[in-house]
Amino acid sequence: MTNFPFPGLNLAITTPFDAQGRIDFARLEENIERYLELGIPGFVLSSGTGMHVYLSKEDSKQLVQRGSKIINGRAKVIAQTSALLSDDVVERTRHAADCGADGVMVLPPFFEGPTDDQGIIDFYAEVAKAGLPVIGYNVPQAVGVAVTPSLLKELCDISGFCAVKDSSGDLGKQASLIRTGLPVMNGADQLVPYALYAGCSGLIWGGANIAPRTCLALVAAATAQKWAEAREIWSALEPVMSLLWEGDYVQSVYAAAELTGYGAGSPRKPLRGLSGDRIKALQAAIGDLSKREAKAL
Repeated sequence: MTNFPFPGLNLAITTPFDAQGRIDFARLEENIERYLELGIPGFVLSSGTGMHVYLSKEDSKQLVQRGSKIINGRAKVIAQTSALLSDDVVERTRHAADCGADGVMVLPPFFEGPTDDQGIIDFYAEVAKAGLPVIGYNVPQAVGVAVTPSLLKELCDISGFCAVKDSSGDLGKQASLIRTGLPVMNGADQLVPYALYAGCSGLIWGGANIAPRTCLALVAAATAQKWAEAREIWSALEPVMSLLWEGDYVQSVYAAAELTGYGAGSPRKPLRGLSGDRIKALQAAIGDLSKREAKAL
């Protein structure tokens, strides 16, 4: 295992698209600069929230290259390099290293991939040889593979493997991973303060696109163990973070970010815009967050 280099809030940043569905790099730079000005310490490029599965290989590689150049060492950069073929994952990971990324986030083999522990261990060992710290990705509801405490211990024996991101949404199971004493990153928006209290090592947070100032304040309060303050801040975040997790996650993050002033256009097809009723629900859930965030705009 390599040392864990990604504490605090790592923003799974949305990928901006123009009206034709092409990546809008000018808007990407604008958004990154605003997030950096607020003090975001880490970014995940080509994240799930950033529509990784709907980016071509070249789109994703260009996004990592351009995003890393914009950030230019002012924050940590994690690139998602997940792919169906192991060789593609290794190629994308080497490319991310060449671009100056600090680490990669990688799904286990998915879509009829191996589900036995040794198959998962062999896969991550191969990826780790590409030269960047590797964050495993636990999202069993999507890929059919669960990282258990025993598997996490074996993965952390791999040189270059640094953590697992848990997006299962199950706090009890995440706590069992945290109890191993090994680095675990929370990836479930609705669990953020509880995961911080349980002792997670860091966050990869897509919903933070919506309210970065408030999310940073929550992390700061939790880090200082000011739990009453953290609870007050979370009371403003909880309605929308919980709503995001109920479904149409990516589309909802894009729509809510537009409502709070951190827009990235519309998500790329085949994802569709939200219904009017869903937009109204998001507006209600956002509540006073727009006023909190207005101070940062």
